[in-house]
Amino acid sequence: MLDNKIHYRTCNLCEAMCGLEITYKEKKVISIVGDKKDPLSKGFICPKSLALKDLYEDPDRLKTPIKRTENGWQEISWTEAFDEVEIQIKKIQEKYGNNAVATYQGNPNVHNVGSMLYGGPFLKSLKTKQKYSATSADQLPHHIASLKMFGHQMLIPIPDIERTDYLLILGANPGASNGSLLTAPGFPQKIKSIQKRGGKVINIDPRFTETSKISSQHLYINPGKDALFLLSLLHVIFDQGIEEKTHLSNYLKGLEEIKEIVKEYSPKKTALLIGIDSLEIQKIAKDFMNSKTAVCYGRMGVSTQEYGGICQWLINVLNIITNNMDKVGGAMFTKPAIDLVYMTGIQGKVGNFDRYRSRVHNLPEYSGELPVATLADEILTEGEGQIKMFICTAGNPVLSAPNGKKMEKALEKLDFMVSIDIYLNETSKYANIILPTTNGLETLHYDLVFHQLAIRNTAKLSEVLFEKDENQKHDWEILNELTERITEKKNSLTPEMMLDNMFQYSPYKEANLSVNKLKENPNGIDLGSLQPLLIKRIFTVDKKINVSPQIFIDDLKRLDKELYKDTKEEETKYPFALIGRRHLRNNNSWMHNSKLLMKGKNRCTVLMSSKDANNLSITDHQKIKIISNVGSIELPVEISDEMKEGVLSIPHGFGHNRNGTKIKLAEENAGESINDLTDDNKIDKLTGNANFSGTRVKVIT
Repeated sequence: MLDNKIHYRTCNLCEAMCGLEITYKEKKVISIVGDKKDPLSKGFICPKSLALKDLYEDPDRLKTPIKRTENGWQEISWTEAFDEVEIQIKKIQEKYGNNAVATYQGNPNVHNVGSMLYGGPFLKSLKTKQKYSATSADQLPHHIASLKMFGHQMLIPIPDIERTDYLLILGANPGASNGSLLTAPGFPQKIKSIQKRGGKVINIDPRFTETSKISSQHLYINPGKDALFLLSLLHVIFDQGIEEKTHLSNYLKGLEEIKEIVKEYSPKKTALLIGIDSLEIQKIAKDFMNSKTAVCYGRMGVSTQEYGGICQWLINVLNIITNNMDKVGGAMFTKPAIDLVYMTGIQGKVGNFDRYRSRVHNLPEYSGELPVATLADEILTEGEGQIKMFICTAGNPVLSAPNGKKMEKALEKLDFMVSIDIYLNETSKYANIILPTTNGLETLHYDLVFHQLAIRNTAKLSEVLFEKDENQKHDWEILNELTERITEKKNSLTPEMMLDNMFQYSPYKEANLSVNKLKENPNGIDLGSLQPLLIKRIFTVDKKINVSPQIFIDDLKRLDKELYKDTKEEETKYPFALIGRRHLRNNNSWMHNSKLLMKGKNRCTVLMSSKDANNLSITDHQKIKIISNVGSIELPVEISDEMKEGVLSIPHGFGHNRNGTKIKLAEENAGESINDLTDDNKIDKLTGNANFSGTRVKVIT
């Protein structure tokens, strides 16, 4: 009888990169616990890691290519599937041009080394400008701010939360997410550590979140008004006569310009719009500037809104002028074992913005991608350049992109669609062919992206735990096969070979890192805490940090209208502002087919303040209709004192009530999609990022 064995790996289900210790026998998982020897997570795990077992064993998971026919879905061979996809790509591009084929890469791609290494060459082989991803429904403003200020799209500052004395959080809920664009497993404990050493954590949010419950102070803010709040903080700080000499002074430009700009945004002028008392704004500004170390961190709530680009720019400005940028306890930068920022920076591949624009809505390109908010109309709008074929990789834009109903109508109009996905879900059901990949425990994993965003420099390789079935293919095998067929060029490099080549350029020469060395150290290797290094990594042409990029200065004119516009008509018609919410057991739409994660009460509810409920004579658990300018949904109410008056909250990723899917557990917990309410025409006009926060809605009982 075989004994139990132990396998160590990194959980790739969210950004936290928790180390796991998996006990297994043959091809069965016995238990999953935190790996106490992991140098980053140190034994912490969240409930999502347990879903690796569910995902591996899921009877709904596809393992063989399937084709949609008049008689329903039929299994086909890999050869037949690849042949059909190749024929359709070549036929459609020959008839309509390269841009008639569009691609979309969903969030799971950045959590899989195969997709990261082989996705780029595949996209390049198609020679299309119609490329989309989850980036423009998430963190695009971060990239634009980093590109314009520091000269590289991935040079994103990381809050040094383990050494700061003052943490200001805007539009983020790391108490539930364990960080986003901030890999910090065990974030709640880290908040408590800040407080134990005498520091403060201030949370600004329209909802009293899981993070608020453990913070030193929570302040409610009106959705979408974070840019005004940040400008008012800067106004107070400059007005106080802050010492403008910092360790980065010789590398800054545009400081005088920002100083002049913020004079117009006094707290007395903006407080009512922001929803925070002017004295509170002044106190936060003074406490931030006078703290020994401080850092401001903002995420989804400030990125996925009308002024997301301005918000992320101003957060960087706040950290810079208070001498907290690239400084211990402030906003720092990583030096990972595979250092993508440095490798691409010295090659001049720092990112691009607005080289061309979308055909329909004239939205700017970013790094070869167009904003997903325009994808549906690019399919529906006839004329030269219309999308005729769509290749969707590990994505579900019907639930994750704005105006999901329009997205469904668009996908129905395609000549041909391919999904590279493990499920027959709300998006892949429109495909002609679905190419399923291996998943989780069947894959080799090295986290190329989130080591770039972690609070500590570490390196860890996860070997394959369970060998794939004979008929299965890894994501990299699928992408490589398609690339070879399109380019007619062979690529014999495996992921391990490519990783080994990248380790040759590691900044940790003395560590002699390699795939084999990491295999010999399955718990991971600690490479040390974050250290100041920005001066050596400024990739702007003049090697200066641009505190006042012109595109943000120009966009302030749009924000200024907030101070004067009459919103009474819209707010009378749609009196509530709608925001999303994160849950510890959720991660977008594809985690809802896990029985371990879907235990407990219904999570797809609309949170409403008790005062609003009383005014509308609504009782707890009553079903109500929520209506926006693009659609309506019905959900049960959860009356909650954690909500700001006039604000409703619905979680992201539900809406599994569409016909034609095969995700049994998700269908049983269907809920409704918040993106059947969000408007694809309401975006951050500067960056093109989707505007999910603050959608105006009304309620009918």
